Amino acid sequence: MYIRRTTTTGSNAKKAYYTYRLVETERVNGKVKQRTVLNLGRHFKVAKDDWKPLVSRISQLLGVQNDLFSVALDVELEQMAQNYASRIITSCSSKNTSRALSEHYSISPDNMMFIRPRRVGIEYLTLHAVSQLGLDQKLRALGFTQPQMAAALGNIVARVAAPASERATHHWLQQISGLGELIDYHYEDMPLEHLYRISDRLWKHKDALEKHLYQQERNLFGFEETITLYDLTNTFFEGIATSNPKAKFGRSKEKRTDCPLVTLGLVLDSSGFPRRSEIFAGNISEGDTLKDMLTGLGASKGVMVILDAGIASEANIQWLAEQGYRYLVVSRKRNREFNADEAITVKQTPEQQVQVQRIHNKETGEVKLYCYSQLREKKEQAIQDHFATRFEEELQRITEGLQKKGCIKRYDKILERIGRLKQKYARAAQHYTITVTPDSNTELTESIQWKRQPKQNSQATHPGVYCLRTNETQWDEALLWKTYTLLTDLEGVFRSLKSELGMRPIYHRNEERVNGHIFITVLAYHLVQTLRSQLKTQGIHDSWQTLRKKMENQQRVTATFNCENGDVLHLRKTTQPEPEQVEIYSALGLDILPGSIQKTIVKKSKQPNSKIK
Repeated sequence: MYIRRTTTTGSNAKKAYYTYRLVETERVNGKVKQRTVLNLGRHFKVAKDDWKPLVSRISQLLGVQNDLFSVALDVELEQMAQNYASRIITSCSSKNTSRALSEHYSISPDNMMFIRPRRVGIEYLTLHAVSQLGLDQKLRALGFTQPQMAAALGNIVARVAAPASERATHHWLQQISGLGELIDYHYEDMPLEHLYRISDRLWKHKDALEKHLYQQERNLFGFEETITLYDLTNTFFEGIATSNPKAKFGRSKEKRTDCPLVTLGLVLDSSGFPRRSEIFAGNISEGDTLKDMLTGLGASKGVMVILDAGIASEANIQWLAEQGYRYLVVSRKRNREFNADEAITVKQTPEQQVQVQRIHNKETGEVKLYCYSQLREKKEQAIQDHFATRFEEELQRITEGLQKKGCIKRYDKILERIGRLKQKYARAAQHYTITVTPDSNTELTESIQWKRQPKQNSQATHPGVYCLRTNETQWDEALLWKTYTLLTDLEGVFRSLKSELGMRPIYHRNEERVNGHIFITVLAYHLVQTLRSQLKTQGIHDSWQTLRKKMENQQRVTATFNCENGDVLHLRKTTQPEPEQVEIYSALGLDILPGSIQKTIVKKSKQPNSKIK
């Protein structure tokens, strides 16, 4: 074998370019002819001095050349050699593929090798979701070419299986994942830039893709459009991102006040499937986004909309009522009025008790639910105690400083310190009365005294109590409370997007590229939610992170055997699944062995002469 360069000229002579092929000579009917073993394309960049050692290494991997003298290559050339050898093995020339192989071989155990391991478990599951939702067909209908389809699926599946940057995804597709084998595409030929560009193209078709996916999910699971959940989250940039107008400083959900943010708004159905997403500036006010998000949905009148307190402003609640929506929102009211004697129990377990007091205002047509949660009480009480302890420790430190040399003692400075302290621990400070007594003869402070006096109808006096508001007057307390708890599903979605699907942090700077990066994560969540919803019906309730760990060790490998007659047998096959993997495949109705079995036999003096799939 050797590499041949050919000059190819288009219709314009100035656009001539080179193409490269791996060829071998063979005698046919007494004449010597060249046969193309593998087309290396026009982007083959190996220096001419490295062609011969590269071909020798490929021959060794195929078994055409003896291993008497090992060919040493650098890492990049070695990876290329293994890639080309694998492609030759799995892509025999058409004139030889019809020749059947014997099912029985006499092999020598010496020099047996297992090469080119590639993960396929989680990729196989994700492609199953892609097929069920018709995402591949929709991309085709939107005009995506085969390379663009491969780049889009590569980005989305990688976000599901191994979330990382596009550069890390490129390496994952080429060196770790067997996705290319499952979709019959060689990612080794794909430049990194294609992964960046395809995110821009996906973003341009955002509305069409979201509408298609939601409709497919409704058809697949048969759920009705009755409830809509809406909330926002944000994630941060690594760096300043001055070129992105949406990169703004705001209140970070991850406490990264040092970084600019970008905000994702998400509308979900009660089934947990995204209906619409939108990307806002990092400093957007939550209450200002509701109208824009719901207007574009075309939701039916009477749909129940569930909102958190951050979005449930009086203006938004009034708008929902005017538009004919029902609403169930967390009240911004800080007073906590709860009477246990007038409440009913809507949940009772050994670990949790929830009681609800219903108050119906017939003049406004609104129902308020004052809810008490035992678990929430424990959590809020622990938070209160923590901040109260910290606040008192700081007060004690200031007080002790009055008797120490070098510490602040001036009355006006002490008032400033206590003022800053009350601002820092505002949640705890509101429940304290602090008295600072000045020295009558000097400008110093004589004493500092404090007393804890919990503010009435607050979290301190009513821990575990919160208020819900709704214009739905026909539902009872239990149904309203249970419906509200769906909001926790939305919080779970945001946790999955950030922790399991790699939405944070963001390394891009260009606005379109940032939008594409986040949208790919949303697309990935559609696939994850589809799989998890189906698995839940079969009693498998694992998180996506757990499912990913369970599936990550199933691989495809090539076993290479030396036959006693001197031939070399290459067998590429998927490893047998573990019992927990079989359980997942069975729940989804899938074959337990992703990919086909490929058998290729290589003569010592020839290229692969047959293949069975």
